[in-house]
Amino acid sequence: MSCTNEIDFGMPLLGDRLPRMEVRTTHGPMTLPDDLAGKWFVLFSHPADFTPVCTTEFIAFQKRREDFKKLNCELVGLSVDQVFSHMKWTEWIREKMGVEIKFPIIADTGEVADLLGMIHPGKGSNTVRAVFIMDPSGIIRLILYYPQEVGRNIDEILRVVEALQVVDKNKVATPANWPNNELIGDEVIIPPPADEKTAKERLKMYDCYDWWFCHKKISR
Repeated sequence: MSCTNEIDFGMPLLGDRLPRMEVRTTHGPMTLPDDLAGKWFVLFSHPADFTPVCTTEFIAFQKRREDFKKLNCELVGLSVDQVFSHMKWTEWIREKMGVEIKFPIIADTGEVADLLGMIHPGKGSNTVRAVFIMDPSGIIRLILYYPQEVGRNIDEILRVVEALQVVDKNKVATPANWPNNELIGDEVIIPPPADEKTAKERLKMYDCYDWWFCHKKISR
């Protein structure tokens, strides 16, 4: 694996472009984010091959792969191990669980994990369960870290991809638990007004709790 780190101060943060990385995967060589330009993608790391929690996550990601693809979003896994180990693991999942893993898995020697902050010394030498969501320009839009002992909520990751796309398309914000918010359901929040005139006008244009909290329905 070779990489060009465009971040001078350490691991990349929200709003940064994912550092360019040439990696080996179960689908052959890949260059990220270049090879997925124009697509959203989720990069997620696993502590090790042949572990129970990781196996459940691989199956859960694969079962929702078509839902991600409907959002023009690809999946890319990562584990600090060699390609042949990844291949044997996915072979086991196919034979024992009846699920064929169709997304690529990066074979990392630790270089990618170090670059992206996936190894937290306080949790040992394996990668934590990291999640990075990238937009079609390769910009990091979300970072999540789960401890090794807790499996990820794949439905939440799918929800965030959809929410980010809604935010970008409509220039709005989404409320807690969107699209099932306790106050406004599947509606979205209008950005705050820039001046007093706009604050008054928006009260006539949208449903509002107050001038700073207005919301509207959109088509999804």
